[in-house]
Amino acid sequence: MAIVRQRFWIFHARGVIRKITGSCLQCFRCHSKLNNQIVGDLPSSRVTVARPFTVTGVDFCGPITTTYLLRGYRTTKSYIAVFICFATKAVHMEVVSDLTAKAFLASLKRFVARRDLCLKLFCDNATNFVGTRKELEEMKCKFFDQQVQGKISKYCTANSIEFHHIPPRSPHFGGLWEAAVKSAKYHLARILGQSHLTFEELATVVAEVEAVLNSRPLTTLSNDPNDESVLTPAHFLTGGPLVRTVEPTVDSEEWSHKDRWLRISAIQQHFWRRWSAEYLHELQQKVKWTKKQKNLNEGDMVLIAEENLPSKQWLIGRVLKVTRDAKGWVRVADVKTKNGEVCRAIHKLASIPSEC
Repeated sequence: MAIVRQRFWIFHARGVIRKITGSCLQCFRCHSKLNNQIVGDLPSSRVTVARPFTVTGVDFCGPITTTYLLRGYRTTKSYIAVFICFATKAVHMEVVSDLTAKAFLASLKRFVARRDLCLKLFCDNATNFVGTRKELEEMKCKFFDQQVQGKISKYCTANSIEFHHIPPRSPHFGGLWEAAVKSAKYHLARILGQSHLTFEELATVVAEVEAVLNSRPLTTLSNDPNDESVLTPAHFLTGGPLVRTVEPTVDSEEWSHKDRWLRISAIQQHFWRRWSAEYLHELQQKVKWTKKQKNLNEGDMVLIAEENLPSKQWLIGRVLKVTRDAKGWVRVADVKTKNGEVCRAIHKLASIPSEC
């Protein structure tokens, strides 16, 4: 514009130049802007009263170096499977020896043995999770192919674990368990430091970290000393926080079996009422993606963002299919590229203007 104005004065020259540079594909690739959309509503499993771990998310953290107390043995890598309840944010942690599907299936069996069957299990698209899903489906098909009738078949059919995978490379779809993994790493990093534990010692440390995570407040602490104790995930698991201060001994009262059962039921209902009154309203706050944006449509040309590549090397693709939520907003798209079809969240796509 400075060079042109040496000889000519063009009205609204800045807008004309921006229009020209905006229709340049090379300029757009250097300054591409990724799509976004107004944040969606919370799933019903986050705001519905249910038994802890009825709907569960899972993710891995690690590796953590473990050792054997024997001469000549090298150190090995261990991992931690973090299960989190959607409703109460209760955490269950299992130490895993490797990232194979069999190791995760074994940790899932231990989780079910301690916390009961979950109806839905959400996870990302890691290869060990995909392998476990396929293995469970094969086992389920072999079981139901047999001539098994009666209550056992009906019970297994009604209680089969339903797997749900989030879109690839979209961690914000699993923010609940990603936050749990971050909290677990926070405590493990300060406990372990540079030390190498045995597998048994690591399992002990993980159990203690799990107790700490389940004793975290779900709501903001009150400054009034007359208020009730803060609500924690452990209230829904054991009736109280797992990590507590030393308290004086209180003489137990004699309760009949009927009165005791009514007392337990009343305590449980009291926790859920506090959960509804104190915790649910805090989930309605939206801190980003607060404005509605134009939906991505089939046939649009997009750039596929890759974290380890500069924007000029991002692949160009055409949208083949879009996935909408209950309100009609596009959240996920299937894109065709020169290397095949990929599935990505819209936050990993940059729409190319039609002028380019």
